[in-house]
Amino acid sequence: MNTNLQALAGGLLIGSAAAVLLLSSGRIAGISGILGRLVVGDAGPRRWRIAFFAGLLLPAVMARAVGWGDVPTVPVGYGLAVAAGLMVGLGTGWASGCTSGHGVCGLANFSKRSLVATLVFMATAGLTVYVQRHVA
Repeated sequence: MNTNLQALAGGLLIGSAAAVLLLSSGRIAGISGILGRLVVGDAGPRRWRIAFFAGLLLPAVMARAVGWGDVPTVPVGYGLAVAAGLMVGLGTGWASGCTSGHGVCGLANFSKRSLVATLVFMATAGLTVYVQRHVA
């Protein structure tokens, strides 16, 4: 499948999932919040969180099974990967949400806070790519 078509399909699926979750339950599809509450055993209902994550993972597993994708590799050591994951976790905590919550759902609701958070996410990503390619 063409990379552009894959990106389009992925975007449509993410947007549709966020819309269905919001329209059916009034919940925002903020992945870090959903996962965080699932992991720490938040007192709220867990079934929908488990179903939501299954819906995130299952299509990737199915696509791989039919040969539509490669297993992603990370060309860094585990230490750097863990450090990066911790930094993302801290950032989502400081921003009170992640790219899915702010970038997909917050921007769709015209949230000024989400606009600022998304601009910071994207600027940081751009700076990281620049440093990785041109400085490091």
